[in-house]
Amino acid sequence: MNDPIAAALALCAAGVVGGLAALVRGLAGYRSGALIEGTATSRIATLAAGEVRVSGTVEAAEALLRSPLQDRDCVWYRSRVDASDGEGRPAFHEERGVGFRVRDASGAIRVFPRGARIDVPAQYDERTGLFGDAPIGLSPRHETMAPAPGSVDRDAAVAALLTVHPPDPLDELAAPAGLGTGARGSGRRYTEARIEPGDTITVVGTARPFSELEDPATADALDGSADPLGALADPEVAADVAAAREAGELSAPEQAWGNAAIPGFGIDRPVREPELDPAARQPTLASPETAARIEQAFDIAPDLLVLASAADAPLLIVAGAPGEAVARDQGRFLLGLAGALVAIISAVSGALLLSGR
Repeated sequence: MNDPIAAALALCAAGVVGGLAALVRGLAGYRSGALIEGTATSRIATLAAGEVRVSGTVEAAEALLRSPLQDRDCVWYRSRVDASDGEGRPAFHEERGVGFRVRDASGAIRVFPRGARIDVPAQYDERTGLFGDAPIGLSPRHETMAPAPGSVDRDAAVAALLTVHPPDPLDELAAPAGLGTGARGSGRRYTEARIEPGDTITVVGTARPFSELEDPATADALDGSADPLGALADPEVAADVAAAREAGELSAPEQAWGNAAIPGFGIDRPVREPELDPAARQPTLASPETAARIEQAFDIAPDLLVLASAADAPLLIVAGAPGEAVARDQGRFLLGLAGALVAIISAVSGALLLSGR
């Protein structure tokens, strides 16, 4: 087979693969758009238990994350660095989320992101320069978690600023990569999607009382990396915990976690006296105002309605108001149809080439 035909066949194969990939994304967009369009928006203040759609602005709950590539405060991020190393694997890929609130004109509701499908366009999409220099706007983080607004005082912030941090793997990815994309492993693409406080989002999911969540601790983290019970993903550990729970052998959080179960202890403002060694530095108790704010953030009433994934109704979180989200999904569906057409034409063309016609 001569080189022109081989090149044409390779082009046809790329067209089939790319077209099918676009079709898959288009079908996903169609399903997402249909789900959003088929559910009416409810006012948060008058929500009833069941499947609902709410739209509003994002507010932090107990904590904020720091995005890896731009070091922004957020409640969810998906970050990726692709390098032309010939392996087809990202040099860096990370996705995390923590619980947050959505507020509309009538009130706010808590969202637990575990198991959610999140559709948010990338806010950052850049490549290395011609000489391998880092792209504009790249600012690797040095802290993975950030406290929620108002939860840390000035002294704590100053202490954190003066702390010497160990080298971060992201620093290497931000270093100059070599001469452009021609050298092996030199070209990099940096993409990051985020949900930040103040963003407008639409959430479709199940509203149910907080007490009905199977495990609120794991429901509050998207990937379990910020979850003290993340080990429950191991089947053997989960079976042991289930057996201990059934036998009544599990300790209460106050017994098992000790001081860590005291609200505000982790930010050095406990709401009550912890049990510490007499030689240890005694933390400053939270003021009544701070204690009230901490307890409001960490203590959730059992009958309070929250949004979380259910076995038969996964949580969908999309960027923008409902109309904006539906329009974006419809555009993705049209691109998917175009991709299907490209895949068909490429497949037919490849078949004709192989048959010698």
